[in-house]
Amino acid sequence: MSPTITTPTTSPTITQKRYPSDLSDAEWELLSPLLPHAKATGRPCKYERREIVNALFYLLRSGCTWRMLPRDLPPWQVVYWHFAQWRDSGVWQQINDALRTRLRRLEGKAAQPTAAIMDSQTVKTTEKGGLVATTLARR
Repeated sequence: MSPTITTPTTSPTITQKRYPSDLSDAEWELLSPLLPHAKATGRPCKYERREIVNALFYLLRSGCTWRMLPRDLPPWQVVYWHFAQWRDSGVWQQINDALRTRLRRLEGKAAQPTAAIMDSQTVKTTEKGGLVATTLARR
């Protein structure tokens, strides 16, 4: 009688990370409420929001161009469209503000900073307005 080999199966709620830039389940739980939901009207989205965000983080981490997204991620046109929509509507700024506030509270600080530092140092320039080599040639 030969022994049977069983392989453990993963739960459907836990997703496998394909790339180091993919969101973990805990990160997605934190980020998903901050993203806008799909509109009730119009064509339903073919791709999950998490996959679109994973594609955006892949772009940021790898530094590749839009058109070089791997084929197992949503098409670059879809990813770029969502990125542009969220950028133009201020979603990225709202996410940044919410995460910064959360981090400050976890560190025991006030939700908003109470002081700011502005750098007013200027770079001194010459009065010439051109390169030395070009100004010498004109003489």
